Amino acid sequence: MSKAFDRTMSGVFLAIGTAFAFGSLSISGSAYGSHVGPNIFPLGLGILLMLISLRLFYETLKYPAAGKGEGRGGKLDYKRFLVMLVSAIGYIMVLEEIGYVISTFIFLMIGFQTMERGKWLYSAVISAGFSVGVYYVYVELLKGTLPGLPSWLGL
Repeated sequence: MSKAFDRTMSGVFLAIGTAFAFGSLSISGSAYGSHVGPNIFPLGLGILLMLISLRLFYETLKYPAAGKGEGRGGKLDYKRFLVMLVSAIGYIMVLEEIGYVISTFIFLMIGFQTMERGKWLYSAVISAGFSVGVYYVYVELLKGTLPGLPSWLGL
């Protein structure tokens, strides 16, 4: 991508992150049965998006100067984009039915394999570790609520 595009998008993402963070402050602080309120997730997303956008802006300062005739950095990969878009929509649709751990594991596996084919074991270990780790920290340590394992598993 171009330097101007990246700088513009870093500003857009900074504005969206700020809106998320300020908007989350108007959400009630607690939820029934949960010590972690519903405002924590959008607040965290907003802060994370602001930090990433600031990092993107910082990275654009280190871009080499573009010579004449240099346009876009590369060809857009629509196939990968569509795979990730469909898998994200599928993730949202099955989250309640099959639970957080299984749906997140599947989504991450699809994402890792879409970005870099092969290394199945490496992708599986990272996907499982992330899924189980986030579930444990959020549900057990922070006393939040996430969809658990489906009842048809018998666990």
